[in-house]
Amino acid sequence: MVFSFLFLPPLVLLAAAAFAWRQPGQRPEGVPKIAEYAALAALFCAFAGVIQYGFAGPAKLSIFSGPAVLVLQANAVTVALGLLVAFIGWVVTRYSRTYLDGEAQEGRFHALMLATLAAVLLFVQSGSFVLLIVSSALVGLGLKRLLLFYNGRPEARRAATKFALVWHSADAVLAVAAVLLFASYGTGDFSSIMTAAAETGLTVVPSLAIALIIVSAVLKTAAFPLHGWLTEVMEAPTPVSALLHAGIINSGGVLLIALSGFVQLSPGAMAALVMIGGFTAIFGAAVMLTQSAVKTSLAWSTVSQMGFLLLQCGLGLWALALLHIVAHSLYKAHAFLSSGGAVQAVAGLRRPGPIAVPSVAAVLRSFALALVLYAVIATLFTVVIGPKTAQALALGTILIFGVAYLVAQGLADLAPADLTKRTALASLGAAFAYFSFQALAHGIWGASLPAAPVPGPLEWALIVLAVASFGLVAFAQALFPLWAHHPSTAGLRVHLANGFYLNALLDRAIGGFRIAKTD
Repeated sequence: MVFSFLFLPPLVLLAAAAFAWRQPGQRPEGVPKIAEYAALAALFCAFAGVIQYGFAGPAKLSIFSGPAVLVLQANAVTVALGLLVAFIGWVVTRYSRTYLDGEAQEGRFHALMLATLAAVLLFVQSGSFVLLIVSSALVGLGLKRLLLFYNGRPEARRAATKFALVWHSADAVLAVAAVLLFASYGTGDFSSIMTAAAETGLTVVPSLAIALIIVSAVLKTAAFPLHGWLTEVMEAPTPVSALLHAGIINSGGVLLIALSGFVQLSPGAMAALVMIGGFTAIFGAAVMLTQSAVKTSLAWSTVSQMGFLLLQCGLGLWALALLHIVAHSLYKAHAFLSSGGAVQAVAGLRRPGPIAVPSVAAVLRSFALALVLYAVIATLFTVVIGPKTAQALALGTILIFGVAYLVAQGLADLAPADLTKRTALASLGAAFAYFSFQALAHGIWGASLPAAPVPGPLEWALIVLAVASFGLVAFAQALFPLWAHHPSTAGLRVHLANGFYLNALLDRAIGGFRIAKTD
């Protein structure tokens, strides 16, 4: 097929954006309603695309040929991502009607939001480099304008400058990779490139192109060390933060999944994703725990989650990475849009203090219990569904380490029996949920994505390193109450709260402090 209903939402959104652009001021007549209805119509089209795919199979629309080929594709991956983006876009647009009511540039905001959503939808459907790069550049331009909605704030201008620098650098790197791949394979079509590379193997030029694709994905996901811009975009209206953290920031993962069959041919590229992603996940999570502001904490949470996404891609768990994008997008959109209510809820809580401080022995027992429960569930799913890859088992082990922290609270000497029971059930439920969702993800997208590679010496070394690193961090976190009052902890907390000042280094590199003072 050459047509899919999934191809219609960008057109609907752009038409509404053009109407809103003509009324840029305060309370423009009909614009908020038209923006919401356009987003709802885009959602219905995306849902129709999913139904159409279920009955008629994939669709592909191709225009031109060679390096300039423009390809839109509706397959198991893109219809899921298209529906996700359309749903989040409708929720954010509906929320914006109330949030932006009465703003001086209310109409302009709706126009920019709709146009940016249209560009994101084009990005997730892209099946060729030209369309991918152009749509990505349009996303960057639209988001920068949204970040500058309150352009009188120096912090907003600095954040927008850093975002544009990092985002469009990623686009430039991706454009160089596209040129190299056209020189090697004579086309910009993703499927043709992956087929040709699988048949002929990698040479020097395609290997360099994969390295550039990795760099582009790392930049777009705000991975360490160029993560600072993501933590500063809180100066934009909350709907912009929700759209960025729930949708746009996933672009690096979408890029890797779209080219997964090509990227996986390079063990070095996969290893780089594991190391960069794993470190970013640990670093972002550690900094997140020191933040007092709700939205800033959510931003650092996104940094950590994007690192974990890169880790999943590096392990070859593409279906789980896609499931991660879906789950993270829905959670983060809700978290940002409800952040105001969360502040009130936390302020109203009664704080009785810690119930029980676990000892070292209790922490060791908790990790042993969590791993035993995980092993039991893994064995059960292996018998019922089939064997699991080493990468999938390692990822589950990393996730269960987080639950072990809760189990440690339940096994503390002063913990009530009810807490012990609940934490043990939490560990059991987490392991069961992990394998259940893994089976669901493979059932939906497994046939459309490459299987995880058979681990060699390099892959085994990285798996062991990742599991050991996350295990040590989780162990240290579980023991935190024992050393939280040590004098050195206060200094470490200050350094962590500031992200070890790496963002300040980026500010100096781009003249950010000077911009904030003089503009």
